[in-house]
Amino acid sequence: MHYVRLLLYYLSITSVAFLVIGLWKPWIMLWWEDTQNRRKVLKVYGTLALIFYVAYLITSFYED
Repeated sequence: MHYVRLLLYYLSITSVAFLVIGLWKPWIMLWWEDTQNRRKVLKVYGTLALIFYVAYLITSFYED
């Protein structure tokens, strides 16, 4: 379970880093979209960061 928590932590940190990069230059992080704007960056990477961080916190209750 320790490795799952570590993976979720790294994924949340990576999503936050991608969020910051995307807020600076949206086209870098949303290159596959037709329109790249900061709202889409917040929706995609902000949601991922929250989901991974909440999952990280939830798994802390199941620590051995």
